[in-house]
Amino acid sequence: MKGAKRILSALCLLPVMMMAQEQKKYKVPVLKGKEINPVIRIAINANEGEVLEQMEVSIKGAAIRNVKVFSAGADSSFLKGEKPLFAEAKAGESLKGNGVLRQGANYFWVTVTPDVKASLSERLNINVSTVRLNGKTVKVPTDNDNYTNRLGIAVRQHYQDSVHTHRIPGLATAKDGTLLSVYDARRDKGGDLQGNIDIGLSRSIDKGKTWLPMQIVLDMGTWGNLPEKFNGVSDPNVLVDKNTGNIFISGLWMHGVINEQGKWVEGLTQESKDWNHQWKTKGSQPGFDPKQSSQFLITKSTDNGKTWSEPVNITKMCKHEDWWLLAPAPGQGITLKDGTLVIPTQGRNAKGKAFSNITYSKDGGKTWKTSNPATAESTTENMAVELTDGSIMLNMRSGANSKDTGSTNGRVIATTTNLGQDWAIHPTSHNALPEPTCMASIIRHDFVRNGKKRSVLLFANPDSKTARQFMTIKVSYDDGKTWQNNKKILLDEGKSRGYSCLTSVDNETIGILYESSQADLVFQTIQLEELL
Repeated sequence: MKGAKRILSALCLLPVMMMAQEQKKYKVPVLKGKEINPVIRIAINANEGEVLEQMEVSIKGAAIRNVKVFSAGADSSFLKGEKPLFAEAKAGESLKGNGVLRQGANYFWVTVTPDVKASLSERLNINVSTVRLNGKTVKVPTDNDNYTNRLGIAVRQHYQDSVHTHRIPGLATAKDGTLLSVYDARRDKGGDLQGNIDIGLSRSIDKGKTWLPMQIVLDMGTWGNLPEKFNGVSDPNVLVDKNTGNIFISGLWMHGVINEQGKWVEGLTQESKDWNHQWKTKGSQPGFDPKQSSQFLITKSTDNGKTWSEPVNITKMCKHEDWWLLAPAPGQGITLKDGTLVIPTQGRNAKGKAFSNITYSKDGGKTWKTSNPATAESTTENMAVELTDGSIMLNMRSGANSKDTGSTNGRVIATTTNLGQDWAIHPTSHNALPEPTCMASIIRHDFVRNGKKRSVLLFANPDSKTARQFMTIKVSYDDGKTWQNNKKILLDEGKSRGYSCLTSVDNETIGILYESSQADLVFQTIQLEELL
């Protein structure tokens, strides 16, 4: 049971409902690459000293290597501590043990390990049919007989490769079909900049079935003779030029610490405890120098992500000198029909107020220009999508939603027809896509059906106004004018950090990389047919 505390800690993020003599199924991904995947919680009401001897588990669908049952006692949500193993068996075998029960409710968790050959397109239908208590067989009712868990891949897990936390996913498909997942490799702690953070990349050359070892693509090391924890790079955006196949990954580099008074701190060492954030107080300031403002970096690959160039600093090229900050918005950039490359960006203006905009290139990434802010409202992380008429829609995180749980809670939406020189607020702004103030993902998926070219918009975020849970994919058939409530797909009901990024894997398949309740970063696929 070594390490069970860490492996099972994600269970504390699942919603809890008091039950007795019943099973509660959890709508969470079952992950290849992860040994312990919780799927069912059993509640057994008992008298003191009664014994649980056996559990029968029915499994249909995806191939499962083994099933384990953990005893949680009175702790219905696995909030803390290691949990004893009641029983373990291969799929289809009875789970036999000797669980002495306490008076009242006793909780057990059923977990599974997928077979390495299981396909991401498969589903898992699992039920606990009966338990044997003191020699008597008892049926266990379920809250949902027909619910099936989707399979996924644990692309990055807590402490993998000695990295404390992996955060801030971006996902794109290279011209040769390689999937590119980018993220913060937060080496020492889970928190934001400033810290020892690099931009990591994991590639898949088989449409997400397996993932190659992590590469580091943006790392400023000990630049300026400061420790790595004072040269962090964060918030990656990945952009594939659909014409040339070149790939650009951008990130925000923070050198040293600018304190709350807006002054760069001298004499920092490995032992220094100084900390500030580019979005907090005066953590990034007007100017272009690394000691004045956080820096906008871009690295480039010409071989589908195998190798990467030295980073290019475009801060002076794109940032207004009086702005406090210009940064990539995490997720994915786009190529317009006319070949223009677009990176969604965010920043702080001359008064330190947050804004969202785009940064674009007309010459294949040699030079970049930055647009006007999309709205006067305080917005930050965003993603862009090109609509059928060639206009750009920007879908933005709104700070106002942190205090708004009513009818006006929703993503801020704006459009432009001239690369952000002018913007118009979209009719769905603040009323179509609820959010708990969190990054979200939107893409245009182009496909061919019955010989005709078609497209849909796909959107992913935590489908909640109050908490980062219920990771959901939604679809629009009309360029974002409406979103189909009867077609949305729930991937993960548990609480998480809530960031996500979508991509078109192929004509019929959508991929998503997201921060899950079950692993740092999870990849899953959705068949287009489900959304149509």
